[in-house]
Amino acid sequence: MNIGATIREIRQRKGITIAQLCEGTGLSKGFMSQVENNKASPSIETLATIAKFLNVPLPYLLLEKENRMKVVRHNERERSIYGKDGLVIEHVAEEGGLRLSLVEIPVGFPKENEPNAHEGEECHLVLRGKLEVQHGEDVAVVEEGDSFSWCACVPHIVRNIGDESALLLISNYIENRRRIY
Repeated sequence: MNIGATIREIRQRKGITIAQLCEGTGLSKGFMSQVENNKASPSIETLATIAKFLNVPLPYLLLEKENRMKVVRHNERERSIYGKDGLVIEHVAEEGGLRLSLVEIPVGFPKENEPNAHEGEECHLVLRGKLEVQHGEDVAVVEEGDSFSWCACVPHIVRNIGDESALLLISNYIENRRRIY
């Protein structure tokens, strides 16, 4: 863990000197210097005091760098091609078993009416277009602003029945994720 570097980063970002931190927490400069250089391990109680002074939640100080916020810039999004029709899926964000994707569905998609099934749960928001969605025996027509969700292990299919390409925002959750598309 790199708790000391996290404390230093927050302190500096907020424009707080080490002297101000020590005055506000009652900790010595020598000890805080050792903490920030990862040469001393503060107790949970001491970390709680530091977190309170810095106005950050205690768990934030304990997060490893890879568990902190991730930003994916528009031009850095990963894309993959799925299925026989070559559907382009743009992966917007991913955290743990949760993935957020944008899918542009061309007019007349799919060419073949083969349902899809895989593990996970999915929620969809129609951003543009008109779709017919089928999940098992359930069928619905959805348009811009509508949403739908399902257990993805049940055979399902999404058809573009409109006269323009459709755009779907999909949130997919799979426990112990492994790439499905």
